Amino acid sequence: MEENRFGQVKISNDVIATIAAMAALEIEGIETSTTFTDKILKNNGVKVLVEDGDVNVDIVILVKYGQPIADVARKVQENIKYNIESMTGLEVSQVNVQVQGISFKKEKAEKVEEKQPKAKN
Repeated sequence: MEENRFGQVKISNDVIATIAAMAALEIEGIETSTTFTDKILKNNGVKVLVEDGDVNVDIVILVKYGQPIADVARKVQENIKYNIESMTGLEVSQVNVQVQGISFKKEKAEKVEEKQPKAKN
């Protein structure tokens, strides 16, 4: 909560969680399917704790198959920290990333296309 000469500004934890979710979804290598995006944006995949102006974020992600997991997770941490700090003025002390799984959706779609016979002209 920030006070100024006009009064107080309070930022809801839900707002911070939404900023974190959107920041995570910006990173290349994160699964952005509708079901996962809905889960993360409804804050089921993001937990926020704010104490004395310090923010701790816990986020669950799915990484696309073939992407370097450690690099993707680090980029998620950096982007979440940057976005929350620049948008709210609060300091982010921790961003804990839990990789829940690997998404194979693109590969599955390609295999289905290969199995389907091509139309003859």
